[in-house]
Amino acid sequence: MPTVNYVSFDGQSTQLELAEGMTIMQGAVMNGVEGIEGECSGSCACATCHCYVDDAWLAKLPEMSENEDEMLDDTASERKPNSRLSCQIKATAELDGIVIHMPEEQE
Repeated sequence: MPTVNYVSFDGQSTQLELAEGMTIMQGAVMNGVEGIEGECSGSCACATCHCYVDDAWLAKLPEMSENEDEMLDDTASERKPNSRLSCQIKATAELDGIVIHMPEEQE
């Protein structure tokens, strides 16, 4: 199972193994990781699962959809070049070890 490293805004790290195909957002919500809310349950209709993907992993992610790009314009924390919605990133063997940083706030 792929491992995801969630890093909170204050620097605390939580490492979780996720079932292949589960989204980064689902893993966080199901395991009580603070900093990712996922109010729309992963339908890409809000930006409460905004995260910053560690630069070393950006090239391995699927291309951002137009809808995700639009949702990222409404984030509570600063949108950065490595901003993504964690509901749009699925855990895969290729992403084993990915590092996800949480923004300061989601709402």
